[in-house]
Amino acid sequence: MSEKKIFSLVGEKDVTRAIVSEFAKQFTEYVESDCIIIGGGPSGLMAGRELAKKGYKVLIVERNNYLGGGFWIGGYLMNKVTVREPGQEILKELGVPYEEISKGLYVADGPHACSKLIASTCDAGVKFITMTTFDDIVLKEENKVAGVVVNWTPVQALPREITCVDPIALESKIVIDATGHDAFVAKKLEERGLLKTQGFGAMWVERSEDLIVEYTGEVHPGLIVIGMAVSTVFGLPRMGPTFGAMLLSGKKGAEIAEKNLSL
Repeated sequence: MSEKKIFSLVGEKDVTRAIVSEFAKQFTEYVESDCIIIGGGPSGLMAGRELAKKGYKVLIVERNNYLGGGFWIGGYLMNKVTVREPGQEILKELGVPYEEISKGLYVADGPHACSKLIASTCDAGVKFITMTTFDDIVLKEENKVAGVVVNWTPVQALPREITCVDPIALESKIVIDATGHDAFVAKKLEERGLLKTQGFGAMWVERSEDLIVEYTGEVHPGLIVIGMAVSTVFGLPRMGPTFGAMLLSGKKGAEIAEKNLSL
């Protein structure tokens, strides 16, 4: 009895070869980028999207095996996300349905909003490496940030006696710290005495979002901080599960990066 064939005659070796060769080709190309963004949450995705739309070569490095950070799950594991005006304008731009719950406060489905942002970022041309942790910075003339050192995330789970897995370096003209309250990149500069972080403050929604957008910017030559990393660097109040400032901070960070890249 003959079996009707639906799919093309492709074997296991062909699948494996396609994955390895295409990953290697892209990885080799993005060893050097215009901008490397550490963190694939909403602010990092937004910054990458805006820069890539302008034709810049952007790589986002994410330590998890998924993108979007807390944007997907919302607050308290309830996958509704809130944005305060004017954040809904970005939801509208992304084609995300939302509802005004009270004056100036809008709610959307987290998975829908996150998926739209990820898709839009991919459509703009941003590339990603996931399951990859930020390990260190590359510093060159006059201590300018010129790239990052990364390693596979699973390496961190290895026993100490066998964790000598050397990382690799990626070069870029600009690095953006979008690592949330951890502010990993900024804190690496702090370890080297080049920056002082203040630690984020207690929650105060009405103040925090405006301040995060206001303070978004270059904190050291070659390094821009966006999103919740801004609150950690400057000692600003935290904002909780509302995302308008994440999106607007990412957009502002991209504008600042573009100015630097065009010099």
